[in-house]
Amino acid sequence: MLNSLRGRIVVILAIVAVSIGYLYHNGLKLGLDLQGGMHLVLEVDDPDGTMTPEAKSDAIDRAERIIRTRIDEFGVEEPLIQKVGNARLVVELAGIENEQRAKDIIQESAFLEWNLVRPSQDLDPALPRIDRAIVAALGADSLRALGQAVQAPSGNGVEQLLFGDTAGADSTAPDSVSARPDTAAAAGGGQQPEDSAAAEEMALRPFTGLLNQGDVPGTYLVAEEDVPVAKEFMNLPEFQKALPRGIRLAWEWQPVGRGARTYRRLYVLQDEPFLTGEMLQNATAGRDPQFNQAQVQFELSRAGGRRFSEVTGQHIGDNIAIVLDGEVVSAPVVRDRIGARGQIDMGQAPLQEARDLALVLRAGALPAPLKIMEERTVGPSLGQDSISQGRLAGIVGLVLVLLVMIAYYRVAGTLAVGALLVYVAIVLGALAGLDATLTVPGIAGLILSVGMAVDANVLIFERIREELERGRATRTAVDEGFAHALSAIVDANITTLITALILFQFGTGPVRGFAVTLSIGIVASFFSAIYVTRTFFLFYLHGKKATDPISV
Repeated sequence: MLNSLRGRIVVILAIVAVSIGYLYHNGLKLGLDLQGGMHLVLEVDDPDGTMTPEAKSDAIDRAERIIRTRIDEFGVEEPLIQKVGNARLVVELAGIENEQRAKDIIQESAFLEWNLVRPSQDLDPALPRIDRAIVAALGADSLRALGQAVQAPSGNGVEQLLFGDTAGADSTAPDSVSARPDTAAAAGGGQQPEDSAAAEEMALRPFTGLLNQGDVPGTYLVAEEDVPVAKEFMNLPEFQKALPRGIRLAWEWQPVGRGARTYRRLYVLQDEPFLTGEMLQNATAGRDPQFNQAQVQFELSRAGGRRFSEVTGQHIGDNIAIVLDGEVVSAPVVRDRIGARGQIDMGQAPLQEARDLALVLRAGALPAPLKIMEERTVGPSLGQDSISQGRLAGIVGLVLVLLVMIAYYRVAGTLAVGALLVYVAIVLGALAGLDATLTVPGIAGLILSVGMAVDANVLIFERIREELERGRATRTAVDEGFAHALSAIVDANITTLITALILFQFGTGPVRGFAVTLSIGIVASFFSAIYVTRTFFLFYLHGKKATDPISV
């Protein structure tokens, strides 16, 4: 059946129809260099230099798996995520529209933990000790200058005032930043002091003067403009040593409005979490049907559910903080014992933000923070130029080849042109069917495989011409020409295919794109030269006498 003329034509038409169907429904997926996107080089963030090369290599290996899971759920098709060396990771995302969102998802550590909220009264006795530690570390003059300074547009002056040269501390630098001079009140509020009073308050009570009475148990309120100064204080080693044992402080991830002012909650937490994200099994985003607020519903493992149930049963009426990457996302009150399921309330945050959080929680936490060492953006205009140039090169090359084939081999060349068009349809359909990504190197591989398809036809036609010159009948010459050229075509295609497979196995990015297109082209060119071209010859000679001449 398949060797008969009718069977051959049915097979060719079926393959062409399937190829066109895949091409129509799936389309061609374009790579980073054709449709634009982003290129990132990430490295393990080790500012203290304490990680060994082996630890960095292990962290990158684990980060690669986690980022790949995140990107797959993010919906980017054909991303390139590859380890380079022992401490770097290359990420290429084609067709990205919201680059900042993609970077946030890639870089977010997603270390989730549950901590008990301690009463703020547990910290109050230590506040005078904390203030004295800050004064001893920075000096009263520097803190007094900080209290007198006005709020600047940039936040760079905070570090200069706190840690820079304090010889001229009494003069106000134009680029300095300070705590709010008119609201530096003690915890519990109070009337707004004058600038001089604020300076003295800062000198005597640098940290306590930034705190206001919290609106949630276990919290203080800090004015949003004072948060950078408070963070600088909290980063001091002397500050950490002055904290009571078993207590840590954590900021809420979003500011809150109180009257005309904006504040940030500072939580007093149990130092050790009673549960971490390692026991998280699933997380999904949604909206609270009652208040229409974004939330992330989570599900814990069996062991995590038992631990969560035990702790919540012992702390009914208390607040439990859900901490993500060191910031409190929510701190709900425990109304009843909670099992393996719970939720993270995200307030007025957009639903997309809740979905992104659920995505990174499902993928797991990064083993170490990652910093961006290199970032490049490929614009759509560059991609369009590559597409236009590649299309032009392909069309010009194909037209020239077809004209030469028809001019030199005449009837046989015309038949080969028909087979070549079938070959192009098969290659494009195979790329679409395999969801392969077409890149600029891939276009080069496609054009190269066109040349190989033509080369196979040239071998066949020259063999046929030799047989005709020996006086063989037309049909006999055609059969002999295909038979004698077969071994040379097989050898050439197999050796090139082996090379393409090696390039795919050991190459990266563009090289693999070239190898994929070349491999598909080699298989398609062999099929078109041996099967399609011969079928066209049989169709042309059908009904003719064996001695009728053919122009080769």
